[in-house]
Amino acid sequence: MSESGAKTVLVTGGTGLLGREVVRAFTDAQWHVIGTGLTRADVHPFRKLDILQPSLVENALDEVKPDVVIHCAANRFPDSCEEDPHGAFRLNVTASQELARATSARSILLIYISTDYVFPGLPGEAPYSAVHPKNPPNIYGKTKSDGEEAILAETRNTGLGVVLRVPVLYGKVGVHSGANKESSVNMLLDSVRLATGSRDTERITTIDDWSIRYPTNTQDVARVLLELSNVYLDDTMPDPMTRPKILQFTSEDAMTKYQICQAFAEILHQDISTKLVPLKDDGGSGAVKRPYDCHLSTKELEGLGVNVGTLDFVGWWRRELRVFRH
Repeated sequence: MSESGAKTVLVTGGTGLLGREVVRAFTDAQWHVIGTGLTRADVHPFRKLDILQPSLVENALDEVKPDVVIHCAANRFPDSCEEDPHGAFRLNVTASQELARATSARSILLIYISTDYVFPGLPGEAPYSAVHPKNPPNIYGKTKSDGEEAILAETRNTGLGVVLRVPVLYGKVGVHSGANKESSVNMLLDSVRLATGSRDTERITTIDDWSIRYPTNTQDVARVLLELSNVYLDDTMPDPMTRPKILQFTSEDAMTKYQICQAFAEILHQDISTKLVPLKDDGGSGAVKRPYDCHLSTKELEGLGVNVGTLDFVGWWRRELRVFRH
């Protein structure tokens, strides 16, 4: 807790897609907020921190003295994890384990952001409950699953480790060049603009129309993290050891990548029918195997009284792009 009496949060990966929204949500709620990152971390309330260096992490915890750490920092790109599995393991597992060890030793609540890709996503299995057996289909999912296990093992004796699984995210991106690459959903907007703006009539791009996604806005995830932090820091709540340790949050907007492109095209009043072609396969034709449907159950969050409502996908994008119906 800060000297002013406000609760304090430290957000790893605070300069990233989700981290920025988390910093904004907690700041608006009058928390004392510190966000960390390796890049774009040179202005308040951010500070540069290499979470692969345990001693630096411990120093930051001792200096900031947070009530809660929201652990957003991760390699969350499946293709990148496949290309560098050792690096993905160091960041998603080893660094997370060291962080959990440090927060638990200081009685700090740690919330670890995980993914729906810990599940195989086989047809007919979803929605997945929080306790459903895991079986990740790729290296990204495997490292995040191992990260979950590491967090929960290191905080077993204190009960101060919580996992929050989320699906693919979208939201406001930075103003730097190529900012839409921060989100695989936002990147599809670039695909639609490139396709509809091209004069090359021979150029045709295939877009996955098989895997079902549940694009969820970072504003909603940040709000849930704020509510969750308040619930788990409430001294009147049950003992930390008895509270749920694995929680899940998702929108209910079931869409393939191609359907997301269709939604963007409709918003922009563009026709993609001759430029983007739907590809229906089993998710195994690319460099990384993708699951079919990893829809998450939010039952545990609802049981805690957390609002699991989400922003409307099309409505949010109309406002963001300032494109409205006439």
